[in-house]
Amino acid sequence: MAKRVRVRAPELIGKGGWLNTGGKQYTLADLRGRIVVLDFWTFCCINCLHVLDELRELEERHRDTVVVVGVHSPKFVHEAEHGAVVDAVERYGVAHPVLDDPELATWKQYAVRAWPTLVVIDPEGYVVAQHAGEGHAHAIARLVEELEAEHGAKGTLRRGDGPYVAPEPEPTALRFPGKALLLPSGNFLVSDTTRHQLVELAEDAETVVRRIGSGTRGFADGTAAGASFSEPQGLALLDDGSVVVADTVNHALRRLDLTTGEITTLAGTGRQWWQGSPTAGAAREIDLSSPWDVAVFGGKVWIAMAGVHQLWTYDPRAGTVAVAAGTTNEGLVDGPAGEAWFAQPSGLAATADRLWLADSETSALRWVDLEGHVHTAVGTGLFDFGHRDGAAGQALFQHPLGVTALPDGSVAVSDTYNHALRRYDPATGEVTTLATDLREPSDAVLAGGDIVVVESARHRLTRLRLPEDAVRVASVAHRTRRAATEVAPGELRLDVIFQAPAGQKLDTRYGPSTRLLVSSTPPELLVRGEGADTDLSRALTLNPAVREGVLHVSAMAASCDDDPANEYPACHVHQQDWGVPVRLTEGGASRLPLVLAGMDQQQPA
Repeated sequence: MAKRVRVRAPELIGKGGWLNTGGKQYTLADLRGRIVVLDFWTFCCINCLHVLDELRELEERHRDTVVVVGVHSPKFVHEAEHGAVVDAVERYGVAHPVLDDPELATWKQYAVRAWPTLVVIDPEGYVVAQHAGEGHAHAIARLVEELEAEHGAKGTLRRGDGPYVAPEPEPTALRFPGKALLLPSGNFLVSDTTRHQLVELAEDAETVVRRIGSGTRGFADGTAAGASFSEPQGLALLDDGSVVVADTVNHALRRLDLTTGEITTLAGTGRQWWQGSPTAGAAREIDLSSPWDVAVFGGKVWIAMAGVHQLWTYDPRAGTVAVAAGTTNEGLVDGPAGEAWFAQPSGLAATADRLWLADSETSALRWVDLEGHVHTAVGTGLFDFGHRDGAAGQALFQHPLGVTALPDGSVAVSDTYNHALRRYDPATGEVTTLATDLREPSDAVLAGGDIVVVESARHRLTRLRLPEDAVRVASVAHRTRRAATEVAPGELRLDVIFQAPAGQKLDTRYGPSTRLLVSSTPPELLVRGEGADTDLSRALTLNPAVREGVLHVSAMAASCDDDPANEYPACHVHQQDWGVPVRLTEGGASRLPLVLAGMDQQQPA
């Protein structure tokens, strides 16, 4: 077996303490003898949620040798609140210990640069691998098998039950509901996300009329009692009176017959879309990626495809899906649909001439016109957020998940991480606050003269009167909690580290198997080095006149099983998008290493 690079693992430190351990606090020494997989995540991040799903099979298969530890490292201010982390751990069904690290102490110790990042620690307490982004579960599973064999032979592997202790279930009628829909009957349909169900509530928005779905995570069509979902979110009424459901973790669109309760699948295969997959075709044959909300606009169902930072459409008559807007690059760029950038679009609302969207990771309110052009009403980019009313050009939201069209042409924004309902009026260009003291509002629907808000973290719908005058709140502006990387102006060497997992090699049968795309905000930051190429290393030139900005780096590599006897080797795509805040400083770093998979050989051991 080839000698593996090993670096002593730093201690696990987090001011918020440990969750899912029955109250016990752990150190790395307590986990000695086990293979530890650290999952650096933050609960706003769709890629992090994908990794949670990828790790479930690994956890189950190696439960007596592997301990997955989620290290929660916040991007937004709200994510640094301990109660919000507790909620997120339950909301997303995290079935392993989680260290709450609000000050990013452990993130810094492990030199992490992106959400999500996975770090593998061997039974003797040494880091043996690091992976950024999605699609690495197969490589980690292979490494785990090698470590089991190696340390089993050395006598340094300790088998047995892990430290995970499941929390007690709470007896609320809804559990972290996501979206709501006013039905023609006057009742409300709610996606009861954490319980993998849809719930119909009476007109009082409280009394349960019926539950649709088995309540067990799965992907099966059938009757109201037998069908299954996986963390459903968005809901929209179709012309035939049925409801289309964004079945988020199943990467699918489902159809609910309101009369019979029957569930069928409209679009998606159950597999997650990856770069290179088809982007249009028969709906049941095309992979989707975390559809978060749906709305009918221009005769089609528009899909907020949060997992790939795009908008797609489903055509109910033709039974087809297609990309409608976005490049899959994460950021805030307006313009023609095919050139626009989004960042985890999560809420949609249609009017006669606009499709409004809550672009959550840029804390932005945006819209698409009838010609397909994308515009931004409020928001500036990935790292600026807060709670500030006033002129739209300087107003701030914090990770909004929902948007609702109001009768006067304005829109209400479910400003999720500010626990507020906000309003934007296109006629005046002003942002105001309609209500505060809501707990993670994720959607809202009109019901007569009222607006009914989905208070996701209070597990209920809350009815509010639409006030004539907005509530005034103190202005607060924030930058991301993540510190900027200090780099020297001028030449900067960008190295994306990728080492094919054991037993695999780069797939070069059809040309280069790697791709690197680089851009910046503001664009003037990069004098040289912007654009796409196949080499994972690149010389950049940074403009000394621009003191700070963000480098956007997108990397992809394809590897296949290295077995000459196998005519059809299994192949895997590894990809990650980084948004790296940088500050230009004399004496700053002249090299920026980003680990896609493997270990940076130039880092000091």
